[in-house]
Amino acid sequence: MRISIIGTGYVGTVTGACFAHLGNEVICVDVDPKRVESINRGVPPIYEEGLDELLKAHAGKNLSATLDYDYAVSNSDVSFICVPTPTDESGKIDLRFVREASRSIGERLKAKDSYHVVVVKSTVVPQTTQEVVTPILEETSGKKAGLDFGVGMNPEFLREGKAVHDFMHPDRIVIGGDDPKALGIIKGLYAGYTCPILEVDTKTAEMIKYVSNAFLATKISFSNEVGNICKRLGIDTYKVMEGVGLDARISPYFLNSGLGFGGSCFPKDVKALIGKASEIDYEPILLKTVLKVNDNQPHMLMSLLKKHVPDLKDKRIAVLGLAFKNDTDDIRESRAIHVIGSLLAEGASVVAYDPMATERMKRVYPNIEYAKSADEALEGADACVIATEWAEFKKLDSFKSMRKPVVIDGRRMVDPRGKGIIYEGLCW
Repeated sequence: MRISIIGTGYVGTVTGACFAHLGNEVICVDVDPKRVESINRGVPPIYEEGLDELLKAHAGKNLSATLDYDYAVSNSDVSFICVPTPTDESGKIDLRFVREASRSIGERLKAKDSYHVVVVKSTVVPQTTQEVVTPILEETSGKKAGLDFGVGMNPEFLREGKAVHDFMHPDRIVIGGDDPKALGIIKGLYAGYTCPILEVDTKTAEMIKYVSNAFLATKISFSNEVGNICKRLGIDTYKVMEGVGLDARISPYFLNSGLGFGGSCFPKDVKALIGKASEIDYEPILLKTVLKVNDNQPHMLMSLLKKHVPDLKDKRIAVLGLAFKNDTDDIRESRAIHVIGSLLAEGASVVAYDPMATERMKRVYPNIEYAKSADEALEGADACVIATEWAEFKKLDSFKSMRKPVVIDGRRMVDPRGKGIIYEGLCW
């Protein structure tokens, strides 16, 4: 199949590379010349495990990138919209990039005689494909959806850091469409996959994506709420959740208590679902509390830190971990951003370390110190805060170089036994 990918962020680049690996002809479109050049050289514009190998194998062969919408749409049969969908402070989703992509595709469909399918893979609130994307495509192309072209919705369920693996080995594939022909073509792209493939209408597919992320975020905030209670009772919340997670109805996943969730999906998608609920005159009390608990976790960590270092002014504080999670360089909604901001507000001197995300965090906090290793960050520090669950932090054994060996662990990375440190776990 000939496929065009509109947008080369995390979802677009991974989707394009994986479809190429499956034997399709793929053209990626972006407005950023540097991203286009990078993909054509076989160099990923983002870090994702396994993506480098895929681009090197397919760039210049059955995978290319361009700035030219005309070329991409005219030389493909299916176009995937993979552009960002940010939210504002009220939680309302910003659809400007989706509108622009839809308009650009529609204008190119004018000159096409063959049936073309437009698939929304960007995360959008229910009814967006039906009430925003399709009308724009019809207006700009002068053609009729379901007759001259097809429209579908194919949400992604990719974990950052494991996105390539998740695309190639999904738990399920959801295909939304109000046109049987479009549904059939989209389904054909996944021929050979053995996982369940669910066919629904577009607004149901959109809702499945939001509910999946909101439910996982709820599990995390629930675990953190329980962890905060356990901390005060002297109970190890990890043992509690180990016992709870053995229940097949619950499962052990996303039950780790700690500093909370971040990233490009969970915070944004929960806010967007809250925003959509408000539009239809419903107050989603539980979802609002999920965000409130999550926002409170960095404050809980700061309280524990000040318990041992009451006056943070001019104190050297090491922050280990800057990415919102391990195995990625993405810092969007990272809990470390909030922690560093609070430390600076207290007058602390911050030295930070992350194996991948340092350059990205420098754009947010250009004036703090960045270490080249965890050991370097700890040297002479008055306290250490662990904000990301990088595996290397489990091997830390250099706390003796600290001025005061206070460790506030937001991710249960350190076993304090025999290390001679003052240790506080956030929820345990």
